[in-house]
Amino acid sequence: MLVVLPKESLTSGRSTDILLGEREGELMDLQTMLDERNMSMYRLSKISGVPKTTVIDICSGKSDIGGCNARTVMLLAKALGCTMEELMEIDTSKYDRKTGLPKDQSYLEKGLPPYLIESIEAMQNSWAIEDAGKRDIHWDIIWCDLNADINAAETEQEITGQQAWYLRKKYLRMRE
Repeated sequence: MLVVLPKESLTSGRSTDILLGEREGELMDLQTMLDERNMSMYRLSKISGVPKTTVIDICSGKSDIGGCNARTVMLLAKALGCTMEELMEIDTSKYDRKTGLPKDQSYLEKGLPPYLIESIEAMQNSWAIEDAGKRDIHWDIIWCDLNADINAAETEQEITGQQAWYLRKKYLRMRE
């Protein structure tokens, strides 16, 4: 049974405005569309009849909407209250096709413990001095402190190994 989402569940404006991101001047991805409609991937799956794994793969960028069959696109479009053509315009370029993770890895800096944030800020200030061609006599101490804080946060499972290496590469300028 196919259930069509009522128009009241859309935010203000035409569905095209929401879908194509005319307000921001860029294409939206499926997750952003769901967020604006206050809808979960699970709910979209239930309303559309499209398997939850397919919806998750499209939202994460692991699968491209262009690779879906016409029936899947039609079911999703009806559930979202838009046309198939509008749905085909969603942006999947922000995600790595192999992993489904965002290409912009700044998400790895979310939820860091306060002591680690302080160490990162100190390292950024020290690098700014060094990069300006001046000598920061405390650079090595700050570098070691940040490295120790990253290691401690990883050991205490306050951050993941992936986050730890991201921080080491970005702020300590290390290579894996």
